[in-house]
Amino acid sequence: MPAPAELPVAPPAVRRRRGTAVALIAASVPMFMATLDNLVMTTALPVLRTELSATLEQLQWMVNAYTLSFATLMIAAATLGDRWGRRRVFVAGIVVFALASIASALATSAELLIAARAVQGVGAAAIMPLSLTLLAGAVPAARRAMAIGIWGGVSGLGVALGPVIGGAVVDGISWEAIFWINVPVAVVAIPLVFWALPESHGRRQPLDLAGLVLAGAGILSLTWAIIRGNDDGWGSVTVVGGMVLGALLLGAFLLRESRTDHPLIPLRLFRVRSFAVANGSALVFSFGVFGLVFLLAQYLQIGMGYTPLEAGLRTLPWTAAPMIFAPIAGMLAPRVGVRPLLAAGLALQAAGLAWMGLVVASDTLVYADLVPGLALAGIGMGLTFAPSATAVLFDMAPDDHGTASSVNSTIREVGGALGVAALVAVFTASDGTLTPDGYVAGLQPAALVASVVVALGAVMVLVWMPRETGRLRV
Repeated sequence: MPAPAELPVAPPAVRRRRGTAVALIAASVPMFMATLDNLVMTTALPVLRTELSATLEQLQWMVNAYTLSFATLMIAAATLGDRWGRRRVFVAGIVVFALASIASALATSAELLIAARAVQGVGAAAIMPLSLTLLAGAVPAARRAMAIGIWGGVSGLGVALGPVIGGAVVDGISWEAIFWINVPVAVVAIPLVFWALPESHGRRQPLDLAGLVLAGAGILSLTWAIIRGNDDGWGSVTVVGGMVLGALLLGAFLLRESRTDHPLIPLRLFRVRSFAVANGSALVFSFGVFGLVFLLAQYLQIGMGYTPLEAGLRTLPWTAAPMIFAPIAGMLAPRVGVRPLLAAGLALQAAGLAWMGLVVASDTLVYADLVPGLALAGIGMGLTFAPSATAVLFDMAPDDHGTASSVNSTIREVGGALGVAALVAVFTASDGTLTPDGYVAGLQPAALVASVVVALGAVMVLVWMPRETGRLRV
């Protein structure tokens, strides 16, 4: 055995490659875990309905409790990372996420699972924005674009595999296991993060706690009112009161943000037309996608008789297509601009949703009838991701990139939460029930409403997105 001094030493270039690879793994694994949990529950919902005696409203909150806490706290987590240390807050997010996963797995009632999912969203809010920031600071500038591209691919993979992994675990083990699997991942990830990702700080600024409370309470109030609409009556005191309260709270939030020196969301960013249109299209895109995935994953089991794994696999033409088409859109954007790509992506997404809405009413429906709609929606999703991200940052000053990206991520999550609430409200109002025949009655109008909302996003992009946005500047 050679003496320590005689051990071979890797050349600097090899060590840099190893460092980049390890940093990429350390940043991406926790992010994949958080992204996966956005959709991992969708194929488990029918099982949860049976085993926890959950109502349709409770099933919505199992998804939306995670999404809403995730959305409202993401920007706050980035601010705290700048002040207290990004790695420290990132690791704290992983710990909270893992502990909440344990609580979710041990939940014996729908109420306990909803509460645990809300805490899980708190952890995810710290993981997502800081993952990319830490990765960018850990790799050499020459490798940064490549590393960020791979990071984005892993994020997309989390979305694509969520229903599949959820279905496989529920089929093969139990619904509790979809949460238990997060624990060993977190145990491995934490020491890897300390080893591979150096601590860093950003510009220290006060956290707009009042703005955070106003925004979170306003979004929660509106979502709650939409979910309660069919049960309590749309003209009831509770529902109207919830909507009015939500509108007042969000109005107070906007007023505060326009006056404070350290806003949670700088409203001046929305004066940039490309940023405003990109975020408007992101809101309606997530509204349609997340809302219909929630319903479709259950329809494949309740209406068509598939197991959770079979249902998850059958969503892949939709959820996995971006892995192919997003890179293509990313390469085309500098040549043609984001406007035609983003408009085409939203239009294809709307067409796919409409196709699914129209064919589910057939008495002779088979899965193959859904595939064209799923494929159109998947291609549309792929054409939307990269151009949307480009438009968000294209006309922003470099100092605003982090905030602009966090605002966009928040708006996407809020759109998803509102989409689930609103489309389930349409489902229920159309006499939809959790039976094979009753599910079709509600799914068709919900899919068509989703299609119209996403189509409005395509029109918004065509009318207001500047033609030069995303084009390579020479």
